[in-house]
Amino acid sequence: MKIKFTFYILLTLLIILLNNNTTFAEFKSNCSISGFISDKSTGETLIGASVYINKTNYGAITNKSGYYTIANIPAGNYKIIITYLGYNKFEKEFTLKQNEDKRWDISLESSSVQGEEIFIIAEKEVEKRDISISKVDVPVSQLKEIRIGGERDVFRALQYLPGILTSSQISSGLYVRGSSPDQNLILLDGSPVYNPTHLFGFFSTFNTDAIKDVELIKGGFNAEFGGRLSSVLQITQKDGNRNNINGKASIGVISSRFSLEGPLGKGSWFIGGRRTYLDIIKKFLNEDPTAPLPDFGFYDLNFRLNNNITKNDKLTLSAFLTHDGLEYGSSGLDFNMDIGNQLGAINWTHIFSNELLGNFNASVTQYASGFTGEQSDYFTTYQNSILDYTAKGNLEWFVNEDITSKFGFQITKRNFFIEQNFSGKEQVDSTSTSAGNQTIRINDWNYSSFVQTNYQLNTLTSIQAGIRADYWNLKNSITIDPRLALRYQLFENISLKFAWGIYHQNLKLLSDPNFSFFDTWLPSDSSIVIGSSVHYVASLETKPFQGYDLNFDIYYKTLNGISEINRTSLQQNSVADVFYIGKGYTYGAEIFLQKKYGNFTGWLGYAYGYIISQFDEINNGKKFNPKYDRRHDLKIVGNYYLNKSWNLSASFLFQSGQPYTGATSRVRIFLPGQSYGSNKIINSNLYGLRLPPSHQLNINANYNFSTFGLPSTLSFDIYNVYNRRDIWFRFYRTVDDVTTVQDVRLLPIIPSISYEIRFGANHE
Repeated sequence: MKIKFTFYILLTLLIILLNNNTTFAEFKSNCSISGFISDKSTGETLIGASVYINKTNYGAITNKSGYYTIANIPAGNYKIIITYLGYNKFEKEFTLKQNEDKRWDISLESSSVQGEEIFIIAEKEVEKRDISISKVDVPVSQLKEIRIGGERDVFRALQYLPGILTSSQISSGLYVRGSSPDQNLILLDGSPVYNPTHLFGFFSTFNTDAIKDVELIKGGFNAEFGGRLSSVLQITQKDGNRNNINGKASIGVISSRFSLEGPLGKGSWFIGGRRTYLDIIKKFLNEDPTAPLPDFGFYDLNFRLNNNITKNDKLTLSAFLTHDGLEYGSSGLDFNMDIGNQLGAINWTHIFSNELLGNFNASVTQYASGFTGEQSDYFTTYQNSILDYTAKGNLEWFVNEDITSKFGFQITKRNFFIEQNFSGKEQVDSTSTSAGNQTIRINDWNYSSFVQTNYQLNTLTSIQAGIRADYWNLKNSITIDPRLALRYQLFENISLKFAWGIYHQNLKLLSDPNFSFFDTWLPSDSSIVIGSSVHYVASLETKPFQGYDLNFDIYYKTLNGISEINRTSLQQNSVADVFYIGKGYTYGAEIFLQKKYGNFTGWLGYAYGYIISQFDEINNGKKFNPKYDRRHDLKIVGNYYLNKSWNLSASFLFQSGQPYTGATSRVRIFLPGQSYGSNKIINSNLYGLRLPPSHQLNINANYNFSTFGLPSTLSFDIYNVYNRRDIWFRFYRTVDDVTTVQDVRLLPIIPSISYEIRFGANHE
């Protein structure tokens, strides 16, 4: 317990340091300017706006709160320039008096010309301190134009970026640089989401109408983030319109959406929802009672309420609710399946001074899934859930134009629950562990703290160094994760970046790569090791032409303590009985050409990568490529603004085929007393063969018009334009005398149409 006690002492000292405001004040010199950047018509804060003081080396980019600060400015006369994609450039002269701390909140006007090319002044002075290697920077407005089956979907859009693979075309899971989806840290307004999928993984649970910003870091992320091995996906919900009540409604083939927002006091509110309606349509159909259709549907709900309590304090309440349900009953077979997320959070943002910004968050989030079934009076039940209580805070200290520091802590309690009843009885004692019945309850605590600093060494070189410490209560173990990033300006439009870091993950996921259905999370106990990874990333970022970015990334990542399901275990007394524990590594290269502004926008990306895994109990201990390994990955996305009435988009992908396990022969097995026996396939090397390449083209056209004076959009989508039905999986049919290869194929061409109408004072 000495380790645990030492960790508590270090955490306490860090908290005391974070609350010692006088310490920070001692470093103040000269003048400073700070404030929030927002949309003039809605009051919505803008994330990633460029703030630059003309003809100087002073600049900043607004953070997740829309806040900027520029410190240590000599007194004098200046001109501030602020730019943001889709908004008119803001320019204004101002004066700073000696030792003045100027608070300046600024609103930007949206561009009146939709196709106008507005360039962010990403001056090299601003970029020097932003060592965000492998970060995806695609405007949300462009991500929303990628539709699958008529549905806008953030995860589906992210799958069209290089280095992000899929298990199949009907999966929204993100396999980032060779890692499985459970190794991604997914945060909604800073709170974790454990199962972000609908329709068994076909869509994500995030309604694009409720999203303001999406940020994906594919590797080498800084010390602020921990608990996962691969990547970080941060999704920020809209605050809501602070000036007027606005709304939006749409109806499509699969689901309908609705959102409403408006002002409240010194803040705003937003509520949005989405729902399928197969269960409603079923009520009007004449079904065959001997072969009824299943009842299936999903819905999600987003809510956010914020208020500026004082000039320096903002309080935000947010909620997120999702549910998938499937029911079926016929001919003595009845079953019910449910999957859902529930999340509630409160966030407090406080400006201690122009140079010091604090953000504190408390959240409760739960993921639960369950199955109940009955056939001929034989009952089965499976329930599982993870309940997460998290409190965390961080302070961002803008020391001067060369130094920025960030400190933080996090305390998390997780309750794990699993109940399985395969005894055939409808009611069993939940405390019993008799044959066919088992109940597992596990509680675990995690305490974390981090510190990191960005330092501008000279006009060409900057460095970011950080360290994160985690204490895992169930494992009674501390992990230390150092992180380091460097940036060097080779030429005016060419920069070179490096990142290295150690990462740990305590959670294991019991899941099937083909379905996001009975996902079951478990912590690392004394029987298994905590997962770990080391990232090595190098990036060359260039701007070859005005309005174009061209980036080259290479990476190498080690993986230890990764897991695969143990399908032969008959009794699970510890986590080691559920999983095989192994190791692996991934490496590859990526090219990303992007155009973010103008009538034509989009990107072209290509990735080449390897994924290698090794488990003592699998494939005779030999190395193998897991199912989601794809050697080549090509993505092309284009959006074209034709005129005020029409805009067009298309997306294309080509990927190497997935590995699968072949067969060498088959044998017939006889049990005592049997005359016929059963056939069994003898497998070849695990995942030693590959399916044919996967490729697909999707197109979309949006027609903008008015309905009774209200702006409306009619969207036409064609999924899988040339009807290429990829192979989902391959199996061997052994019922006949001759063994045959059978392929289960994915979706054919699917045309769809959706209609959207917007209303309110600022309905554009």
